[in-house]
Amino acid sequence: MKHGMILVFAGAVVGVAVSVAVSRLISGLLFGISPTNVITFAIAAIGLIAVALLACYIPARRATRVDPLVALRYE
Repeated sequence: MKHGMILVFAGAVVGVAVSVAVSRLISGLLFGISPTNVITFAIAAIGLIAVALLACYIPARRATRVDPLVALRYE
């Protein structure tokens, strides 16, 4: 899970940075909010991180339930 979440946090940081930089280009499409609305960026990043955490947690939990000897014999 650690490796997956490191990638997620790195992607979220890069994504927020790029979206702030590109916000001037999309300012014409946003109605009722400023192009650099911190709450919107925070909600989007937190939502994506939560989904990624779930996507990392489910396979990790399933992998911990497998007996190592059974997994080695299968290989």
